[in-house]
Amino acid sequence: MNGPSIAPSPGMTAIQPDQPAAPSAGAGPQIVVVMGVAGCGKSSVGQALALALGDEFIEGDAHHPPANIEKMSAGIPLTDADRDGWLATLAGFIADADREGRGLVVACSALKRRYRDKLRGGSRRVVFLHLHGDKALIASRMGARTAHFMPMALVDSQFADLEMPAADEPVLSYEVTQSAEAIVADAHARLTGDEEFGRNA
Repeated sequence: MNGPSIAPSPGMTAIQPDQPAAPSAGAGPQIVVVMGVAGCGKSSVGQALALALGDEFIEGDAHHPPANIEKMSAGIPLTDADRDGWLATLAGFIADADREGRGLVVACSALKRRYRDKLRGGSRRVVFLHLHGDKALIASRMGARTAHFMPMALVDSQFADLEMPAADEPVLSYEVTQSAEAIVADAHARLTGDEEFGRNA
C-alpha cells in the first residue's frame, strides 16, 4: 500500500509515491540527473549533491562535441540532431552506473521529455532533480557568468525547448530562489530515505 503524499518545503515540489516510475528511497544508490535551463545552477547543485551522497559527478557540458560548443558560443541554438550524440554519451555513463549498481550525479539540461527518456533508458534508479525559475532571474544569472560558453542570447531558446516534467516522470522539483544548500539538503534527505521519497511499502 502506498504511503501518504510528501509535503514539500516551500518552493520545493517532491515526487508523489503513487508514480510507478519512481525509485524507492533506501533501495540502493540512485542516479540523479540535475536538469533545467542554462543558468539555473545545475553544476553547483550537482557537485554539492554528489559530494553529500559520496557519488561521482559528471558535468554534462564537458561532453559536448566542439561543433556544439561553437554553435552555442555564437548564439545559435542546438537542434535535436545536434544533441543526439551528446545525450547518447551521457546515457552511456548512466547505463554503466546502473549496470554496476553505482550512484551517480549528472548535470544535464534534459529539456525535452524524449531527452529524459533517452537518459533513463528504462532504469528505475534514475531520478531527475529539476531546477526551475523565472526567465528574468535565470537571465540575470547567465549574465553574471564569465567562464561559460552559453551566451545570454540563448535564454529564450532554452525556455522554448523546455518541456516541464510530466506527472509520470520521477522528479524532484525546486525553485531556484531556494539556496543551493537548502536544495541539496532536502534532496539528500529524500534520496537517502531520511524523509519519505518515492514508493512506500
